Amino acid sequence: MVYLGRPSKGCQMCRTRRIKCDETKPTCNQCSKARRQCPGYRDEFDLLLRNENQAAARRALKANTASASSSSGSSSSGSKKAIALKSSQPHPRQQALQLSRSQTAALANSLSIPAEDLATCHFLSNFVLVPQQEQHSARGYNHFLLPLLQQYSNGTNKEEITHLKHAFNACALASLGERYGAPGPGRGHGRMTTGKEKETLLRKGAEEYTLALMATNAALRDPVRCKEDGTLAAVLLLGMFENITARPNTGSAWGSHVEGAVQLVKARGKKQLKTNLGLQLFIVVRSQLIIHNLITATPPTMGVSWWVNEDTNSDPTATASERLNLLTAELRSEVYGFFSSPLSLSSSSPSAIAAIKEFLARAQALDAEAVEWFATLPPSWQIEYIPYSSSGNENIFPGVVHVYPDMWTAAILNLARATRMVLMSIIVRCVAFLVRPGDYRTTPEYAFAARTASNVVGDIIASIPFHLGHLPPRKDKNGKPMENSLTGRGLGGYFLTWPLACVVSHDHVTNSQREYVRGRLKYIGDELGIKYARLLSTQLKIRLPSMLIYEDGRLAAAAAESKIPGANSVGGTAGAVMRAAGLTSRLKSV
Repeated sequence: MVYLGRPSKGCQMCRTRRIKCDETKPTCNQCSKARRQCPGYRDEFDLLLRNENQAAARRALKANTASASSSSGSSSSGSKKAIALKSSQPHPRQQALQLSRSQTAALANSLSIPAEDLATCHFLSNFVLVPQQEQHSARGYNHFLLPLLQQYSNGTNKEEITHLKHAFNACALASLGERYGAPGPGRGHGRMTTGKEKETLLRKGAEEYTLALMATNAALRDPVRCKEDGTLAAVLLLGMFENITARPNTGSAWGSHVEGAVQLVKARGKKQLKTNLGLQLFIVVRSQLIIHNLITATPPTMGVSWWVNEDTNSDPTATASERLNLLTAELRSEVYGFFSSPLSLSSSSPSAIAAIKEFLARAQALDAEAVEWFATLPPSWQIEYIPYSSSGNENIFPGVVHVYPDMWTAAILNLARATRMVLMSIIVRCVAFLVRPGDYRTTPEYAFAARTASNVVGDIIASIPFHLGHLPPRKDKNGKPMENSLTGRGLGGYFLTWPLACVVSHDHVTNSQREYVRGRLKYIGDELGIKYARLLSTQLKIRLPSMLIYEDGRLAAAAAESKIPGANSVGGTAGAVMRAAGLTSRLKSV
């Protein structure tokens, strides 16, 4: 394997058609203009180090022929001896082939990397987001793992953070195992490994998960170790493992890990906020808590002000958004608590109507704050808009594509959009109660909610190519093609799962948008290894808020006819609908 000069870097389609390729990534403009599916580009390293078996064989044959010619003038006995020696040796082509095979085998053995090390590199490159600037330490995700793992490798606190190491290994092995069998980035249609290797990785990941659970439980029983950074980080990784593997009862398991992390944060107190590492862990727990509260319709533990205050204001813009998210979760829990009682649904008392009007007013006020927040984003948060009208790329929905400053900014913006969708559902549900038995779809509140939800859905869909590394061809200020450096990052898919679950289950989504989002959830599950995304793509078939409104009306009518006693069921109307549709178990691990 030697260097043979600079080969063509064009895509496979242009080289087959023998035309000049502009080498735009991920799809060349020649293929786009011809409306052809661009198959992508070959790996440049593989191109430069190509197999030279035939060239080596020709040189060996030439050298052997010259040697035979030089010996033709020697004695006949010498000639016979040379002929006998030549006949006993393998053909030069066979020699070259044997040499190439031995060199290839030696190279493969020398490049063999243990699965654990390969999994570690894969997880760190796909699920750890390091801030671009050190002073913006909050603009990252899972980067608290780097100093903790460094302590473990250096032998510092090695025994104290064994549970973290096991939890990290579980996530790393599972994430690599779930991606195995999918085409590798930049490798065309080549498979990353075999099914047997996948089973081995997943088995090892499950074993590490079991060890992590036992070690973490031991740490939690220790009054000192339970408050350490490594223990909280281990609990967060255990929750991520549930999302990656999508095992049975993943939803409840993920929720349990989030609730456990919240209790640890509570026990750690304000002291944890005095270090960058403690603040990073706090912010990750807060983001997980928001999603958990919105899904389960439960209020934030310890109240909104405990989670959002001066000590936690690492980034003013992001903190303001998190505050709105927590307030929305708090409101949603109150609304669902009201609708959980058949007596409340059947009542037209002034107190019930006043309660619903208050819910409606609070939802509208929170949405107005969200609109103001989006309108006053600082320059470092501004979005670049790229028009995209082609319909031949399954990775991009026709319309507009968003390009964000970084993945962290995109995640914060999408979580705020998902929160607005929750607010629109609350508004419509409250209006439906106030105008019954009239048609709530004729009200101005419904028109506003439908229009807002449609716009938010469009924005979330426009963010998908950035998260998944499928941006259309674009050029920098100098006119040079720009490459998308986010290709293959699992964290983009991980951030997208909750917003896409909101989109696919909402009323105000077109059929084409819904199918596109389902396809992206399948992609996240199959190609990025986050299996719960694929589960959502196939099992999440509810429609909100119309399904809840229908059940509200049905149960209210039954309660009015005294068919349902005044007993409150756990979860009530909302819980009954969510359980019937499987929403509670399907969404909890997003």
